Amino acid sequence: MASEDDEKERLLPKIGTTTSVIWNWYRFAETDEKQTPLCKVCLKPVVVTCSSTTNLFQHLKRKHPAEWEKCCVLRKESIPSRTSTAKSTSAKQSTLPQSFSSCVPYEKSGARWKAITDAITYFIATDMLPIYSVEKRGFQHMLKVLDARYNVPSRKYFSGVALPQLYNLTRQKDHTGESIALELKDALSSWSLPEERLTCITTDSGSNVIKAMKDNNWPNLKCFGHRLHNAIVNGVKDDKTDRALGLCRKAVSAFSYSWKKRRDMAELQTELGLPPHQLITESPTRWGSRQKMIERFLEQEKAITRILAGDKKTRHLIPTWQDLEVLEAINKAIQPLQEFTDALSGESYVSVSCIKPVLHLFRTNLLQAQEGDLPLTTTIKRNILSYLEDKYSDPENDELLDMASMMDPRFRTTYITPGKLDKIKERAINELADLCLDERPTEQPLEKSSPKKKKKI
Repeated sequence: MASEDDEKERLLPKIGTTTSVIWNWYRFAETDEKQTPLCKVCLKPVVVTCSSTTNLFQHLKRKHPAEWEKCCVLRKESIPSRTSTAKSTSAKQSTLPQSFSSCVPYEKSGARWKAITDAITYFIATDMLPIYSVEKRGFQHMLKVLDARYNVPSRKYFSGVALPQLYNLTRQKDHTGESIALELKDALSSWSLPEERLTCITTDSGSNVIKAMKDNNWPNLKCFGHRLHNAIVNGVKDDKTDRALGLCRKAVSAFSYSWKKRRDMAELQTELGLPPHQLITESPTRWGSRQKMIERFLEQEKAITRILAGDKKTRHLIPTWQDLEVLEAINKAIQPLQEFTDALSGESYVSVSCIKPVLHLFRTNLLQAQEGDLPLTTTIKRNILSYLEDKYSDPENDELLDMASMMDPRFRTTYITPGKLDKIKERAINELADLCLDERPTEQPLEKSSPKKKKKI
């Protein structure tokens, strides 16, 4: 009897889901790898098929009636809970259309997809995250857990579409003239600068910025570098120049995207005795980069032509002699103006006093027709000068420029029109007098001191 009890203690229980009450009467032998259940009462094996428990119940009913009655009682007690569970499960069961729709990804034109994408875009912009975060495994796993139907777009979509749209939308809401005017006033206050002492402020030509200046009733001057850029862009506009410049840009781009062409360029530079320079790509917002692109293109024209001719896809980009003549005319007209953009757009030094002298230099020298100029060069110079003179014809701004140049010891009254000289001098004297009055310290009453007694020596 003791040996039978010991054998029962060595039996192993069923592992996994054991919802049936019958497993209270069955175990497995240690050496059987849990293939055939053993009756705990008689220790006899009972064969089962396909995980069915029918044979187990029949064995208990036939061989052990007393244990069978206990089993029936337990089965009745477990039926209500199982029924309620089944009812709750069936109540929550989805229909077939619902099941299929839960697996179908959201359409990119749908409201849900747009809402999630906008939230991710706001998340990236607000927390200043790198755009490639959307392609990381952890981020995509989190999105799948939150909503399996949402497919996150690539980082190119966020950088090229979503973020620019958010920027434009935010700018339309916040970058108005009224908002800029209030922010500028707050900036002066935070820097402890009195508004009444503001003489002038440099701005671009944006309509919202101009409105902010009018709302604050502040005098302003447009950035000289920005105006010179616009003058050159407008001065070079022409059918012939557009063709030549377009050809130049495409040829430079062909070298930018081909390492083989750049390799061949280096070899030809050695062979032809050309400087070992790379081609320069134009930046649309800086006219100086256009002039540098043209100048470098003309410098390397022989090597460029030979390389383009060797490729069927780029032969149409070989410049004609007319194209080269146009590029040379443009370069000759704008190359002398190159250094003035950076010189008069500095942030670490005052440059407003140089505007009148520079305009005078343009008018009398650099933008005057020279002997040997091509007709196109003369036209470009005339267009640039006409644009600048029109933009600097405002009397109020002209007076500010006269005041600035007069206060510069390098220029004094050299570039002031004689008829306006007396008025400018009078204004300068009055402003200096007001400045001295504002900075004079307030006189304090002298306190009477009691006479000190002389010490006896």
